[in-house]
Amino acid sequence: MVQKYQSPVRVYKHPFELVMAAYERRFPTCHLIPMFVASDVVDEETSEDGATHKIERRCALDVDAPRLLKRIAGVDYVYFIQKNKLNRKERTLHIESHNETFSNRVIIHETCCYSVHPENEDWTCFEQTASLDIKSFFGFESNVEKIAMKQYASSIKKGKEIIEYYLKELEDEGITHVPRWTPSSLSLPLPRPTSLSSPPVLPKLAVTPAVSIPPAADAKDGASPDAKQDASVVQTESLTEILAGTPEDKLDADYIKRYLGDLTPLQESCLIRLRKWLQETHKGKIPKDEHILRFLRARDFNMDKAREILCQSLTWRKQHQVDYLLETWSSPQVLQDYYTGGWHHHDRDGRPLYILRLGQMDTKGLVRALGEESLLRHVLSINEEGLRRCEENTKVFGRPISCWTCLVDLEGLNMRHLWRPGVKALLRIIEVVEANYPETLGRLLILRAPRVFPVLWTLVSPFIDENTRKKFLIYAGNDYQGPGGLVDYIDKEIIPDFLGGECMCEVPEGGLVPKSMYRTAEELENEDVRLWTETIYQSASIFKGAPHELLIEIIDASSVITWDFDVCKGDVVFNIYHSKRAPQAPRKDPLGAHGITSPGGNNVQLIDKSWTLGQDYSMVESPLTCKEGESVQGSHITRWPGFYILQWKFHNMPACSATNLPRVDDVLATLQVSSHKCKVMYYTEVLGSEDFRGSMTSLESSHSGFSQLSAATTSSNQSQSSSMISR
Repeated sequence: MVQKYQSPVRVYKHPFELVMAAYERRFPTCHLIPMFVASDVVDEETSEDGATHKIERRCALDVDAPRLLKRIAGVDYVYFIQKNKLNRKERTLHIESHNETFSNRVIIHETCCYSVHPENEDWTCFEQTASLDIKSFFGFESNVEKIAMKQYASSIKKGKEIIEYYLKELEDEGITHVPRWTPSSLSLPLPRPTSLSSPPVLPKLAVTPAVSIPPAADAKDGASPDAKQDASVVQTESLTEILAGTPEDKLDADYIKRYLGDLTPLQESCLIRLRKWLQETHKGKIPKDEHILRFLRARDFNMDKAREILCQSLTWRKQHQVDYLLETWSSPQVLQDYYTGGWHHHDRDGRPLYILRLGQMDTKGLVRALGEESLLRHVLSINEEGLRRCEENTKVFGRPISCWTCLVDLEGLNMRHLWRPGVKALLRIIEVVEANYPETLGRLLILRAPRVFPVLWTLVSPFIDENTRKKFLIYAGNDYQGPGGLVDYIDKEIIPDFLGGECMCEVPEGGLVPKSMYRTAEELENEDVRLWTETIYQSASIFKGAPHELLIEIIDASSVITWDFDVCKGDVVFNIYHSKRAPQAPRKDPLGAHGITSPGGNNVQLIDKSWTLGQDYSMVESPLTCKEGESVQGSHITRWPGFYILQWKFHNMPACSATNLPRVDDVLATLQVSSHKCKVMYYTEVLGSEDFRGSMTSLESSHSGFSQLSAATTSSNQSQSSSMISR
């Protein structure tokens, strides 16, 4: 497989002719490149007018390779052929080199080019590409590739330093200008070019530099004092625009260092090649360099893997118009009031700081009031805003900032936050964010983690990338206030007031979302937007004499049946039954007997009228009476395999205890058919006993209905259940 490498464009802020004079001093040998031991001129040719000069050299390199490998190869030096073509009229130098030694086993090809900066004729640009194709090498193919990579990285890093060294030497000698070629000047001192990049050698692929910085655009004043750095800071906006556009544009080494960070030569090459590939093949908007780099980092600079996930993300962004999200998305009022998250200054490293008071957030209420799609769009808008803030902080602080810090306060976290549909919504949101915003989280500070946190972590952590998990710092109780705590990462002046600081934080305090804001079954069914609750929840109508029943088949004993339902109308009685034989096919009540049509919700009976309780089926839990407006969460650990039936039954008002006669309310209720109808929205799931039991063992002291289950799971020889009711 052919390995290709591309260096960024390096810029010398000196005229082309002076750079050529410096370049010529590298030959026939260069003490700054110890491995470059000799070079002989094989052929040389100059045009009659002196405008072009061609020279071919045979260069010997003492490759830094293990002695054993040199003995096996039978060579002490590796020879390269280097061909240079200098065009003084066009002010260009093209360098081409390839290996002569072992050319039947290894093919190394390098091209370099010196040219005038497109926007400043007194500056010179240098670009370099190389390829390596190892066909066979005595079984040491991987070793040779590593050596070649090491030499290539070294030559790229040192190439510009060498030219700068000779430019300084010329200056010390009083040579600060070399006249340009003109048709009348037949003899200019021939800067006898020799590849600025020492001829690549079996292990050495190439030498030297890469990119140029376009002239500065007007920078915005008002940035912090840290922004008063080199002129490249001023050039950001125009440069960013250039980089997002034409296929001919190129990345500058100084730009990379200033805005993207310190990259190795191979990492620079991956970025440049992936960016070039996008420019040539992608028809849509080309992502910014920082974003391309995030995908490369997420896949350890594996080009193929990074390209795959990046293309998937670009398709996703186009389909969902994510590029325009900040301009088009407006948060519903319920999010503005009850979503307990917001941006808050920056951390000590200059990263934007996002605060999420998860313990104060009513996740169930938000999902029920908005649906998952709205929540997902809100989270995406937060990530898009984070990208924007990173760009802004990069300009302000004068150094690359490509990610943000998130502070999560878990004070108030309880079992309500482990509501399974809400957790599922969270997992899907995490999945979408991980796929499309890799390497955007610099650090996650989790504060005041309660005992229930391990359960949430057990559920969520498998969906989080390993590199991301390494960035998590978790503090229990008030540990964050001590040494190694919050002040190590956030300036004391901006620690939020609710964490004991003095800075007012504008993040909403949250609270329970009023149930009046919940979407009804009819709204969900009539709405075009696909909501999470529409796919998770089912609705059912219950009538006097016509309960709604749900069949769950259990194969493995000790499985766990979980449920979550809201009583939307009327009072119901919830029962759980078990039968060894399957009930009859579901019988839907036509509701005609009640004179009612049901636009939302269904009604199914499973228990045959001929069945006898205690013989054909048995009750495995005590009946639970649930009032209108209550939310019920619970679970049942099954004792036997077979068929379990969850039943919601109309709750009859008890008769007056004194007279044993119907109450006045009951008599009046019988006159109104609608009062015989109840409505529930429910969600159920069956879990494996081992996974469920393991995730709940840390909650024995938790103050919720689930604590009963946690204690009960230590014994599997009897059935246990737990329900938690909230109003």
